[in-house]
Amino acid sequence: MPEGHIIHHLTQRLNLDFREGPLRVTSPQGRFAAEAAMLDGTQLDFAEARGKHLFMHFSADAPEHIIYIHLGLIGSLRFEPLDDVWGQIRLRIESDDLAANLRGPQWCRLITDAEYDVALAKIGQDPIREDASPADLWPRVHRSSRSIGSLLMDQHLFAGVGNIYRAEVLFRQNISPFIAGNELDRHEFDVIWEDLVELMRAGVPTARIDTVRPEHTPEAMGRAPRKDDHGGEVYVYRRAGMPCYICGEPIAEKKLEGRNLFWCPTCQNAPA
Repeated sequence: MPEGHIIHHLTQRLNLDFREGPLRVTSPQGRFAAEAAMLDGTQLDFAEARGKHLFMHFSADAPEHIIYIHLGLIGSLRFEPLDDVWGQIRLRIESDDLAANLRGPQWCRLITDAEYDVALAKIGQDPIREDASPADLWPRVHRSSRSIGSLLMDQHLFAGVGNIYRAEVLFRQNISPFIAGNELDRHEFDVIWEDLVELMRAGVPTARIDTVRPEHTPEAMGRAPRKDDHGGEVYVYRRAGMPCYICGEPIAEKKLEGRNLFWCPTCQNAPA
């Protein structure tokens, strides 16, 4: 599932390439045809990301004028030439020379302003957004008995944080993923948040996740670059059994609430 930096990357492209003039809005697959027809010929006012949620606000007069998208596990939004039409396209938005094609989303809905407000109320604090409030998030984390490894994946709390950022930030801050939220002190929470802000914002323009510090890059360490579908240089994610770049001990892996968790038992020393 794409993490929040990808959704912000997509909204930047939408705002850059699709806000001038009326747009052609269709649903080649047919499952969003009626909704697309309501927006066809209108203008995109702006697109925005809220964690893993993407909203497109159109200038249509109808009450339902906001497209609400969640890509889920297999969804994609691709920017392609106008003549590049393939696959099951749920939503297609065309400018004069470019198309945004949505395929396989978890959902694509047309909603009202009131429904938009309801959706926002369920989304947590997004480290990429300037209006995020870690001060509001801290009390909710600090009174929880759940582990920080679990809390970081809760989209009602940390919006946009996924499995990679969860594992990498905790490693970079030498914090065990098994420490409960109510056992964290404010400084630990603050460094987690600040590192999320730095890493996730850095990932927006490149649409990839890189978390290793300069001294641990392949060039600095004389090692081969990482080869993985997700790209990017990381410390622990999908490196189970491989040596830690800091201490040399094998990276550990276990299931936590159905997701694979990666950490270094030495650098993040706390009992599981």
